[in-house]
Amino acid sequence: MMGLRTLKPSDGFSDLAPGLELLPMIAGKMDRRSVSRDATASPGQAHPAGSNTKAVLSNSGPEGTIFYDVHIFYYTWYGNPHMDGKYIHWDHILVPHWDPKIASSYPRGRHMPPEDIGSSFYPELNPYSSRNPDVLESHMEQIGASAAGVLVLSWYPPGLADDNGEPTEDLVPAVLDAAYRHNLKVAFHIQPYRGRNDQSVHDNIKYIIDRYGDHGAFYKFTSTTGKSLPLFYIYDSYLTPPESWSEFLTPTGSHSVRGSAYDSIFIALIVEERHKHDILAGGFDGMYTYFASNGFSFGSSHQNWKAIKAFCDGNNLLFIPSVGPGYIDTSIRPWNNHNMRNRVNGRYYETALQAALNVRPDVVTITSFNEWHEGTQIERAMPKKTVTRVYLDYQPHGPDHYLQLTRRWAEQFNKEKEQWLM
Repeated sequence: MMGLRTLKPSDGFSDLAPGLELLPMIAGKMDRRSVSRDATASPGQAHPAGSNTKAVLSNSGPEGTIFYDVHIFYYTWYGNPHMDGKYIHWDHILVPHWDPKIASSYPRGRHMPPEDIGSSFYPELNPYSSRNPDVLESHMEQIGASAAGVLVLSWYPPGLADDNGEPTEDLVPAVLDAAYRHNLKVAFHIQPYRGRNDQSVHDNIKYIIDRYGDHGAFYKFTSTTGKSLPLFYIYDSYLTPPESWSEFLTPTGSHSVRGSAYDSIFIALIVEERHKHDILAGGFDGMYTYFASNGFSFGSSHQNWKAIKAFCDGNNLLFIPSVGPGYIDTSIRPWNNHNMRNRVNGRYYETALQAALNVRPDVVTITSFNEWHEGTQIERAMPKKTVTRVYLDYQPHGPDHYLQLTRRWAEQFNKEKEQWLM
C-alpha cells in the first residue's frame, strides 16, 4: 500500500496504493469513539457500557497478552512456485517514473526471485506464499508476539487484485481460522479497484459481513455507547467524492448503511489537510494516516497529529494514527529515494510510537506487518548477501527486534490509557 504522493495520479502507483482525497461525516451521529473493543466476546455479543474496559481491550493469547486497540496492516498477495506455480509480488516490476526524462535514468524490468526480490530486506521465511498454512501460522505467532490484537487484511473483491498480484479473496477463511487460533481478530482494509464507488463498497461490506461476520475472529469495535460494530479501513477513500460517500454513510443517504444490519465504523484515509473536511462531509466515522514516512503527506507527518486529533475530537470522529519502523521502496520505485526513512535500529519507530501516544488515540495502527516492497515490515527478516545484492537487515538486533519493540509500546499504550480513563 503505497502512497508516494509527491506523485501524480498517472504515476504507476495505483497498484500498491496511496492516498489522496478523503472523506466525510455528519453531525449528530452516535458517539462512535470507543472505550472498549469487543475482544473476548464472540461476534455480536456487545459488552455493556461501563464494563471493565481492561478486560475488553486485551486478551491472553498463546504468545502473551495481546491488545485489541493495536491494529497491524497485513498483506496476502505473495506467491511462490511451490504453492502457486510461480512467484507473485516477490518478482515486482521496477515502476517507471511518470516523467520520461527522469525515467530514462533508472533501470526497468522486474526482480528475479529467490535471490533478487522486490524488497530491500529479505524475509526469514524466504520468498513465501501467503497460501502456505505454515507461513500463516508463523505470521499469527509473530503478530501475537508483537502484542497487536487485530490484523487489518488488505482486501479486494472476489476475482480482483492489485496490478502486480492475483486474486486472494479465497484465502480469507484461512486467515480468519489462523487468527482465531491465536486469539487475534481480523478487520478489513478495502483497497481501490477499478469501478470502486460508494455503491460497490456498500456491496463489499454486505458480502464481507454476510460471509465472515459470525466468525469468532471477525473484529468488532465497541463504542462509548456500548454498541459493538464491525470496523473497516477504506484505503484511498479520497478517490470517491464526499457527495458520493454520503449517500452510503449518512443517515439520509439514498442507500444509507446507518441503522441497518450492515452498519459499521468506517475509517477514511487522510492524506492532505483538506481531506479532513471531506471525510466529515462524507459521513465517515474516523480517519487513519497509513504512510510510514514521516513528512511524506500531511496526514503522515507527526507534527500534524495533534491538530488532526483536535479536529476529530470536535467532530466526534476517531483519529487512528499509523506508525511504521521506517520506509524504503527503492527496490520497486528506484527514483523515490527522497521518501526513504532510515530505521536507525528502531529509533525511528519509537519516535513515531511516542508521537502517536502523545495524542491519546483510541486505536493505533502499525504500517505494516509485511509490506516488504515499501520496507515497512516488522515481520522477521534475515541478513542476506548474493552476488549482486546486499539486503538490509535488523542487525545488531535479532530478527524479532521490531516485534519486541511493538510489544513494549503496546503495553505502554495500554498502561497510559488506564490513566487517561481515570
